[in-house]
Amino acid sequence: MNIYVGNLSEQITENHLKTIFGEYGEVEKATIVSDRFSGRAKGFGFVEMPSNAEADQAIKALNRTVHQGKQLKVNHADSGGKKPKKKLRKNRF
Repeated sequence: MNIYVGNLSEQITENHLKTIFGEYGEVEKATIVSDRFSGRAKGFGFVEMPSNAEADQAIKALNRTVHQGKQLKVNHADSGGKKPKKKLRKNRF
């Protein structure tokens, strides 16, 4: 299961994320998203855990906890599928 982790401190590393989530089960991958120009962390990332049960447990346990002075936002990541487009209103001019 892919997990979104938001409101990350700039000092947190991918290895730190693996350690935090590793307390709840196996972590396949941890990624922190960074700006492609500056290389600075954007403040969010993703953690992949193979077991849905372990991932759910990690989400419940870690959401709204404070790490390095920031309250984490932890939830299921969007599947990445295309979202339906909003219908545009026709102008009545």
